[in-house]
Amino acid sequence: MGRFTQGFYGYAFALFVCLAAVGVFLLITPQSRTEHIPRVEFSIDRANAARTASYEVVAPSQVLPNWVPNSSSLTQKSGAVTWRLGFATAKRQHAMLAQSDERPSADFVNRMANTDKAGGNRQIDGVTWEERFRQDKNQRTLVRVFPDHAVVVTGTADWDELTALARTLTPQPKPSPVPSSG
Repeated sequence: MGRFTQGFYGYAFALFVCLAAVGVFLLITPQSRTEHIPRVEFSIDRANAARTASYEVVAPSQVLPNWVPNSSSLTQKSGAVTWRLGFATAKRQHAMLAQSDERPSADFVNRMANTDKAGGNRQIDGVTWEERFRQDKNQRTLVRVFPDHAVVVTGTADWDELTALARTLTPQPKPSPVPSSG
């Protein structure tokens, strides 16, 4: 037993045993070659955003074909209501809708776009959106600033996919108050 625990041959034998164990583990462990993108249901966040926000919340009227909603977060901080909705696009890039009544709006927009530099404008269904591009992050952004809030569509998706998302945005009605049992 002593010769297996000492010297070069002992080391080589231990290394061989470890590599063989890893090989067996890899052979018997099931491995999936299919893509898995977690899907989230965002209807509750959409309704809560519409209920609590002082501004007109927008949301996609429908999820675009082959897009996967994969994140949704609604936050209320210092009186500001912010809703972020993320997607894996059909081309498997990232796109996000973000909207908030955070003040000043420019700070929110600059943070979501990762830049404060406007690069032009884009007409989408008769509405003007400001374009921003941050090359080192490969991030494209469409921005609309209203008097009481800002809407941002951003991500690594190309301009066509971001434009398609912006086209689906529709105002969300305020949900009716829940009657109290009393």
